[in-house]
Amino acid sequence: MSRPSSGSAAQAVAGIRSGERVFIGSGAAEPSALVRALTARAAELRDVNLLHIMTFGDAPYCAPGLAASFRHTAFFIGPNTRQAVEEGRADAMSIHLSRIPGLFHDRLPLDWALVQLSPPDRHGYCTVGVSADVVVAAIRRAKRVVAEINPRMPRTWGDTLVRFDRLAAVVEADATLPEIVPEPIDDVSRRIGEQVATLVKDGDCLQTGIGSIPNAVLHALRDRRRLGVHTEMLTDGIVDLIEGGAVDCSRKSYRPHKIVCSFAGGTRRLYDFVDDNPFLDFQGSDLVNDPLIIGRNDNMVAVNGAIAVDLTGQVSSDSLGTRPYSGFGGQVDFIRGAARSRGGRPVIALPSTARQGTASRIVSTLLPGAGVVTSRADVHFVVTEHGVADLYARGMQERAEALIRIADPRFRDGLEREARERGLLRRKVF
Repeated sequence: MSRPSSGSAAQAVAGIRSGERVFIGSGAAEPSALVRALTARAAELRDVNLLHIMTFGDAPYCAPGLAASFRHTAFFIGPNTRQAVEEGRADAMSIHLSRIPGLFHDRLPLDWALVQLSPPDRHGYCTVGVSADVVVAAIRRAKRVVAEINPRMPRTWGDTLVRFDRLAAVVEADATLPEIVPEPIDDVSRRIGEQVATLVKDGDCLQTGIGSIPNAVLHALRDRRRLGVHTEMLTDGIVDLIEGGAVDCSRKSYRPHKIVCSFAGGTRRLYDFVDDNPFLDFQGSDLVNDPLIIGRNDNMVAVNGAIAVDLTGQVSSDSLGTRPYSGFGGQVDFIRGAARSRGGRPVIALPSTARQGTASRIVSTLLPGAGVVTSRADVHFVVTEHGVADLYARGMQERAEALIRIADPRFRDGLEREARERGLLRRKVF
C-alpha cells in the first residue's frame, strides 16, 4: 500500500493552483488547519473556487479583500459566510441537498478535496467521521484528496470508509471537534413541540433538524416508543430519545434496527455516542435525502422550519426578502419523501411571530424577493404554537382559513381582511 505524503498543513496545500476548484469538508469535520493554510496563500492565488455546505469554522477565505483570491460558492449559507454572500464577496447556489453529490460527477468536477478523517485502522481504512453528507462523493470524485487525520474524530459505521492510500497528503491534527450546545427550549418552542407531537404515533419514523423547535419536538416525544430515525442531522436530542427508550428503530421499514443519518452536530456527548456505534448508519446525502428512499420508510414524519408561510401555503425558508439567509438544504427532499411514505406526514413548524412579536410569520403575501423553497403543492401540515393547519388537498379558501386560525391572535383580523380583499375568503373566519 502506498502512503500519502505527511507534513505540515502548508506543505499539504502547496500544490493548489489559481483557477482550481476545491471542496472543503462539512460541519464539525471541517479541516480547519488546512483551511487556514490555504487562506494564508491568498496573495499568491487567484480565482480559487471553494465549495462546501455549512461548516462550523470561521471561513477566513471570505474575509473582505480576499474575493480576488477565493471565489466561494455556498451550497448552504451558514453564519460564517452569510455576510460575504450578502455583500457579493461570495456566491450561493439554490439546490436540493440530495443533488449536490451528483454535481461532482459532471457539472462541478473537483481538483481537490480538503477533509478531516478518523485515523486508519489496521486494514488501512479511515472514515469520514461525523460528516458523510456530500463529503463521501467529494472524496470519490476529487483528483486529489488532502486530509487532516484527527484521533478525536469518531470512527463511524455506514458508507464512510476511505482508503489511506487514496490520500495525496495527510496532516496530523489532534483537535477537539467544534460543539453545538442545544438551544434552550423557550415557551413558544415548547408549545410548538407539543403541537407537532400530536401528529406523531408510536412506531413512526422521524426527521428533524437543529434549533429550539426541533429540540422541543424531540423533548415532547419522550413518552413514545419504537420510534425510528431517518434524518440528515443527528443531534443530542435524538440521543436523549435513544437512551430514554423512545427510539429503537424496530418498526422501520427501510433499514430496520438502524438510524440512518448523514451527519452529526452537537456536543462531545453526541460525538462519543457516535464513535464506533453500529446502531448508526452514516450515508451520503444522495441516499439519505433521496425522496424515493425517504418514502420507503412507512409513517415518515419530517419536521422542517420556515421563515414565513403565506396564506396559500408557500413556504419561504432561505431568504429574508431579497437578503439570502440559508439555503434549500434537505427541506424539499424530506417534505416530498414523507409525502411519498405510506402514512407519512410532512410538517412545516414555525413560531407565529417574529421580531419580538411585532410581525406575523403567517403572512398574506411573502416579502418582495423572498424565495419559495417549498411550494404550496408540497405543503401538508403547518404548525405554530397556536395549532395545526392541514393544507393537503385543500382549496385556497380553506388554506387561508386554516392558516389564519394558527396565526397569532393579534394578526388574525388583519390577515382575514387582506385575504378577503384578495378573494381568498368569502365567509368570516371568526
